[in-house]
Amino acid sequence: MNRSIPLPKLCGLLLLAVLAGCSHGAADDDDAAAPPGQVAVTTVMPSQQPFHDTVEAWGSALGDPQRARAISLAHGGQVAAVNVAAGQTVKRGQPLLLVTPDPVARSSYQQAQSGLTLASGELQRTEQLAAQRLATQSQLAAAHKALADAQAALDAQRALGGGAAEEAVNAPADGVVTALSVGLGERFVANAPLLAFTPAHALVAQLGVQPEDAAKLHVGMPVRLHSVYGATDVAGSLSMLGQSIDPQTHLLPAQVELPAAAGATLLAGAALDAKIRTDDFNAWAVPRAAVLHDEHGDYLFQVEHGHAKRIGVTVRSPDGETVGVQGALDAQAKVIVLGAYELNDGDAVREAAQ
Repeated sequence: MNRSIPLPKLCGLLLLAVLAGCSHGAADDDDAAAPPGQVAVTTVMPSQQPFHDTVEAWGSALGDPQRARAISLAHGGQVAAVNVAAGQTVKRGQPLLLVTPDPVARSSYQQAQSGLTLASGELQRTEQLAAQRLATQSQLAAAHKALADAQAALDAQRALGGGAAEEAVNAPADGVVTALSVGLGERFVANAPLLAFTPAHALVAQLGVQPEDAAKLHVGMPVRLHSVYGATDVAGSLSMLGQSIDPQTHLLPAQVELPAAAGATLLAGAALDAKIRTDDFNAWAVPRAAVLHDEHGDYLFQVEHGHAKRIGVTVRSPDGETVGVQGALDAQAKVIVLGAYELNDGDAVREAAQ
């Protein structure tokens, strides 16, 4: 007896058959793309190019000690106003402090004024007496000298600040106030430092290097500095290498001369890390992903007659996506990049389509 199959059930059977056929076809394609026993890899050709060794250092930017200066006054006084803060950038002629003269200086100035007035009056009287022949020429000359001395005394007291009720301390040039030594209302003596000032574009990098790296360094080596607080990169040159270890940092001090333009991008006090360029050398340039490491050291794989060949290497320039390595590489054999982690020495490989 013929039994009919309901239409919905028949459609479901046909759909299963189609899916099974597609699945089998996809599996066949995968098998054809990756034959058993072979690892799909991507490769690049190695090439020789120049690299350079570097020594790392750390430190900060600061005002050049040879150009920084302390601002002071030749007389004592009292701080009446503070117009800037430490670290502030200022323009030439900008008022930094306002000071009032020391009471002693003010009193001395007033005394000098009185002395000048008296000497001027005495000279007039002596000239009148001399015109009447009641005073000698010696007395007249003495009166002239007394006036000149009184004027010199007044000029000296004016230079000492006694002549002004208030005096502004102005910026001598464009630059940065690196430190304040006095506060509002504070009294100071003559020639006491009031603030530290660094002219614009007068920065150096004060660094520390590991003592064992000292033998690799010498003055004049190029240095690349990077600001920790931003993406600022500055080129400089090593200008000083210390001969004694800093007891606080346990590093060897080094100083880098910066170009004048560095002041436009670096701030005094900014933390820096640096790479000091030392020896130049040639090495194989390969992608970073191609270099592996195990208990035997660094290595990579090259393709030799369809198989992976392990090559021991020494990484000389580890920075960047392209690294420099030295080893017995075959210039005509491709270096395996992707898929290298899955390989052992001698495994069969097949280059995947790129």
